[in-house]
Amino acid sequence: MKIEIFGPGCHRCGELEKIVKSAVAELNIAADVEKVKDINRIVDAGIMQTPGLCINGKVKSTGRIPKAEEIKKWIAEEK
Repeated sequence: MKIEIFGPGCHRCGELEKIVKSAVAELNIAADVEKVKDINRIVDAGIMQTPGLCINGKVKSTGRIPKAEEIKKWIAEEK
């Protein structure tokens, strides 16, 4: 599973990264979690507000920090 966190490196992006990594650990799944800071890749992914979250290439959230339960649900859907 590939999980991408899109953002310039702000506090909100870091917070989303922590929540995602915690959710992956709790679900005990193998996932490649990547933080994407390159503005061109962010735009190419269709993220217009950060932080953004993609799971297996599908945009799940933009411009907000989703709750852990929401992220776990998305991960389960993509498993």
